[in-house]
Formats: sequence, structure tokens, C-alpha cells
Amino acid sequence: MRRLTVALSLLAALSCGSLLGPQAVSAAVSGSGPAGGGSRGTNILIVGIDSRAGLSAAEKNRLHVGGKACNCTDVMMLVHLSGNRQRASVVSIPRDSYVEYAGDTTTARSGKINSAYALGGGALTVATVEKATGLHVDHYLETDFRGFERTIDNLGGATVCTDRPLTDENSGLDIGAGRHHTNGNETLRYVRARHVNLRPGDLGRVRRQQRVVNDLLARLTVEGALASPLRTARTVHTLLKTVRTDARTGPGDLIRIAWALGRLRADRTEFATVPIRLFDHRVPGVGSSLVWDEARSAALWAALGADRPLTGDSRIQPVAETPAPADPAGIAVRVDDAAVAAALRRNGFAVVDTSSSAPAERPDGPPVIRFAAGQEEKAATLAAALPGSRLEPGPDHGAFLDVAVGTRPVVVKTVTYDRNVADGAPVTADRLRCADGPAPAAAAGATSDRP
Repeated sequence: MRRLTVALSLLAALSCGSLLGPQAVSAAVSGSGPAGGGSRGTNILIVGIDSRAGLSAAEKNRLHVGGKACNCTDVMMLVHLSGNRQRASVVSIPRDSYVEYAGDTTTARSGKINSAYALGGGALTVATVEKATGLHVDHYLETDFRGFERTIDNLGGATVCTDRPLTDENSGLDIGAGRHHTNGNETLRYVRARHVNLRPGDLGRVRRQQRVVNDLLARLTVEGALASPLRTARTVHTLLKTVRTDARTGPGDLIRIAWALGRLRADRTEFATVPIRLFDHRVPGVGSSLVWDEARSAALWAALGADRPLTGDSRIQPVAETPAPADPAGIAVRVDDAAVAAALRRNGFAVVDTSSSAPAERPDGPPVIRFAAGQEEKAATLAAALPGSRLEPGPDHGAFLDVAVGTRPVVVKTVTYDRNVADGAPVTADRLRCADGPAPAAAAGATSDRP
């Protein structure tokens, strides 16, 4: 058996929220969404609440959560299991998404989606997600900081990975480049970090959360923790000690969902983030918020509603002619040819024209791009704009990338940077794992993890 509702419960644990009491939250009373379910398949909404209620000063310090709480959802994920039980999609909804709330909130009609919980608890959160997406939520789960930490520790730790060092003073994250086995506290810092030195914000954090879940599932499968229905039930029972569900969701529901998820190959599970059009939409009384890309997000929800896969759908993720992994505006380039410098500047790069000090005789061949260690992504973006160029890593370049134009004619192509592609494009589980991660055994009825 390959995958399991560990995904659902663990995603809830990754939500980094807190339980506010033992009572169940009934999504059924929300009164929003299509009657009887407006989508094919099963939708599970998983949230974490940003609250420090019940935490002692020592616990806040240990968990590095001493900041101001908002009693709102810190992370929100919608899990869709297809009607034929042959595919699962996990869609992260950024906490600062600007939406219209469902129902009568009395004090606000629109705002950040995470504030729906503060205005009306789990019921309004469910109703608001249904209103924003047009999908019916079948099951609801939420959890807390301590629950996440205990879950990771009980499952033997987690795998986190990064291609360069990551630090975040707010969450306490401080890890070096590479692949690391972390305990619950360390993993909590990794998945909560929003102010990292590399690509700060929610999209990068969401992708890290997705990767942790994905690699943990792969490891548990390899270790046999999900190898039988009995072990599945035991795992679900353990995880439900730290997760609160709505009145319609019991262990039997999760085990049945788990059985379907457990038989999926990695290339049948996909992760995505709602596409964003505006990353700093300022609203009086609300602050900086995120505005969804109307056409692309609508296509995403329509795909889930019609029970279609997200990966490969160009309406959700348009395919650029020349995609760029980094934003040209943040790439400082020194170019020793005036025409090439001007063309790159028009393309959005931050260019310094050094043609006045260019050599009298050009080196034979295409342009050469020289860059320092840690600038690989920027160099790849510049190389996309200068097709056929050679990449030469080396010291003494600092923050600049240097372009030495050779004897061959240079064509400068317009590159397209899409932040949604960099941090939230739909991707299958087999392509999201940390490098050198465990290779899960084949599921029942499957012969391979990969196509």
C-alpha cells in the first residue's frame, strides 16, 4: 500500500494552527455551496488556526511562536480525491487571499480569507471557501502547533531539503543547504517560515509544506507503516489525537479515503497553489493581500469540479515561449556590448553597459555568462534570454552576472517570469520530492512509481 490519509491529517498538522476546544465544527451548517455537493469526487478542507491559546510561555518559546495571534487560519489546503479514486489533488490557498466572505459577517464583507475563522469559526471558513471556489466541502479538519510537533515525532521525523541555506528569524529556521532529517520542532520552523532569505512569502512556504508531506509519505511507505489496512487504521487513530474534524467526518470516513489514496502512484497525486495576479494588493483596514488570477484560478476550480487533473492544463498554468526561473528585474548584469545591453534592459534585466572597456578582439563563439556560486537560477534566466550562450561559474563576480559577447551573432529573446510557476505550479508528487528521497514500493495494482 502506497499512500494514505496520513496526507490529510499531516497536512492539517502542517497548518500550524491551534485547537480552540474539544467540540466538533460542523461544516454542514454553513448553508453555502451547492446542495448535495457541487463537484465530483471528495473535497477535504484542512486548516490550521493561528492562536496561542493554552500555550505556556515556555511552550511559545520552544515552538518559536511568541508573536501576536490573530485567531485566524494560518494555512489552508483543499484536498480533492477524484470520483474514481484514481487521482488526488492538493491545492494550497494562501492565507492572505482577498475574497468575499460568505453569509452575514456583520463587520466585513470582504477581506483576507484567513479572517473568516475569526468572524465565524470553522463553519464560516468552510462556507467562504465554497463561495470563493464554487466547490462543495465534504470534510473539514484543523489542528495546532503542539499537535504538529507530536505528529512528526510520532512518525519518526520528517525530511526537509533546500538547495541553499535558509534562515528566518520569525520562525527560528536556520538550516544549511542539502537534505535533512528533522524532528517535530525543527520541521515546524521549516513549514512556518514566511520571511526566509530566499523567496519570502506564502508561496515558498506552501511549497515547502507540500514537499515535507510528500517526502514523509514516501518514507512511511518504504518503512511499511502503511502496508496493511490494520496499520492504516492505527495510523489514522494516532493522528486523530491531534486533529479536530467536523461532525460529518469520522475515523471510518478517513480510513475509506485512505484506502483509495494508499493505492495511488506518485504520479497520480498532484500539488498546486492558487494562481495569484496581484501579490501586494493594498486595502484600507485589511493591509497587503493577494488577489487570485481570475481566469487561471477559475480554471483550477473548474478542473477540480469536473474531476480533471491540474497538471498539464494550460488554462491553469500557461506555457510561456521562453520561461524564466527568476525575475529579470532582480538580476544585475554587466554586458560588454552596447546593443546586447540595451536589448537585455528592455527585457527587464538590471543592466550595466561595460562596452567602453570591452576587448578589441572578441573571443570566438557565443556569449559567455560568468557568475558566482549561488547565482545559478539567475544565470539560467539570463541564458534563456541569450540562447546558445555558455555558462561559466567562478569567483569574484559578487552580485553581478557578467556577459562577454563573442564573435557569433547574438539573439536576445524575451523571457517570461511567472512567480506562480516558480513556487506554485501544479506538479506531481514524483517530481516534488527532495533529491535522493526514498523510492516507495509499488502500490497494489501498480508496477512503478514513475510513468
